[in-house]
Amino acid sequence: MNKKIKPAIAVIVLIFLVAMIGLLSHVIMKRIPTKEKMDLNEYYGELGDGEAALVLGTELLDAKALVAGERVYLPLDVVNTYLNQRYYWDAANKQILYATPSEVISAAAASEAGDQVWLRDDRVYLNLSYVQQYTDIDAYIYKDPYRVAIQYQFDKIKTVKAEKNIAVRYRGGIKSSILTEVKKGTELRLLEELEDWDQVATDDGYIGYVEKKKVGKVEETIFERNFQGEEYTYITMDDPVNMVWHQVTSTDANAYLEDAIANMTGVNVISPTWFCLTDTAGNISNIASADYVAKAHEKGLKVWGLIDNFTQDVSTMETLSNTASRQNLITQLIQAAVNVGLDGINVDFESLSEDVGIHFLEFLRELSVECHKNNLVLSVDNPVPEDFTSHYDRAEQGRVVDYVIIMGYDEHYSGSDAGSVASLPWVEQGIQDTLEEVPADRVINAVPFYTRLWKTTGGAVTSEAIGMDQAQQVISEKNVETYWDKNTSQNYGTYEEDNSTYQIWLEDAESIAAKVKLASKYKLAGVAAWKLGFENSGIWQVITDNLQ
Repeated sequence: MNKKIKPAIAVIVLIFLVAMIGLLSHVIMKRIPTKEKMDLNEYYGELGDGEAALVLGTELLDAKALVAGERVYLPLDVVNTYLNQRYYWDAANKQILYATPSEVISAAAASEAGDQVWLRDDRVYLNLSYVQQYTDIDAYIYKDPYRVAIQYQFDKIKTVKAEKNIAVRYRGGIKSSILTEVKKGTELRLLEELEDWDQVATDDGYIGYVEKKKVGKVEETIFERNFQGEEYTYITMDDPVNMVWHQVTSTDANAYLEDAIANMTGVNVISPTWFCLTDTAGNISNIASADYVAKAHEKGLKVWGLIDNFTQDVSTMETLSNTASRQNLITQLIQAAVNVGLDGINVDFESLSEDVGIHFLEFLRELSVECHKNNLVLSVDNPVPEDFTSHYDRAEQGRVVDYVIIMGYDEHYSGSDAGSVASLPWVEQGIQDTLEEVPADRVINAVPFYTRLWKTTGGAVTSEAIGMDQAQQVISEKNVETYWDKNTSQNYGTYEEDNSTYQIWLEDAESIAAKVKLASKYKLAGVAAWKLGFENSGIWQVITDNLQ
């Protein structure tokens, strides 16, 4: 071989070997996990003086905690949203009110750190120790950078367990920076399963990714807790509630109770409409009668006096958002109930705007404390659940009151298109939605004793509410042929008169029976009916027969 060729071949081989080594190194390096640590200042975001990053469960919040010496303070809105909604800010008196089942406790706000409540730059912060006093949480506090991690969900949490010491990375992929390292056996909260990686959260405030092959199978974990909070107890009836509302509009009308209930059977609770707001100072009109209560008791009836917010030009928001007004209202209600020997109070506050929701709930908490001190049953009337009534917060109501009542009517109402007042599928859906928030044994479903006679003239729709006997009179006088409408589970009829079309979806023995049976089907506490005087005499037995 030519002597000049040999060196050339050697160079080519050397270049090939270098290339192969480089390629092999590249392949190997791609497969070697990085040991680079994530800059935690970058991860948790820029912090101002005295601020701490805040991780709630599996979410890194934009909101920040405050640190003053050894004390940590959480923003009130964060506490209310995630941890415990019962810390109520009384802006007028600059204090937090906290209603336990037995008392309302106040904590004054301070302008500087040191106490339970810190009012800083017009924002309310709660001392972490104050939150822990009433709230089941685990809190982890770290420095460099300052951060607070709080775990508050402990029941049926999806977890995976580290099968060896592993890294939790910022992103899925072995080249992503390491947030933290966890030891074998550590339980990690699972957020999302990907093909090769799991998104997880650690208890101490890191949210990142671990290799799926390095953790065990997904499990549903219940974390054992030692927190002992004060439990609500409830005043409930041994038998199913069979209640009727009695619309009483004057003191004199109380005298006609015996006539009104002469043919009534099976009912064990009557709720007279005795109280209503009269001004935003929390004063009420009161037409309660001790004689009425005594006569009702003689008939074996419990009496739950009703309070409503129907007075024109009296703002429910102004009344309930003012602590002095709210407490005046409660004082007057309790005193009135005690004076006449009531067994309970029924709250019928309707058409609540979203902004009044938190104040309405505080009213119920505070009223519950006083009702139970006086052995009074507290019940609350609610519209059938819809997205636009979520601020009624039936779950919180169900924790603090004895009975949550569904007003299972007004599916169609004055001013709406023509239709049933309470079709069976609509009523049943309302019950199902309520039971997602409230235990069945403290839910009462209310049925209507009325229907609407709809009139359509040239495209204009009007209606009037009529009772059962009057509805049957219309059917008879107009010679209306009715048929069973399977879609509503009601008898339906229509007729023409004076260039108008009339329609009626009847509430009668068949429709009421179908609705009352839902109480048994869903194991509800019972039924209620609006209102006394709209019924026919036979309907009482129908309710009794189908409530068992």
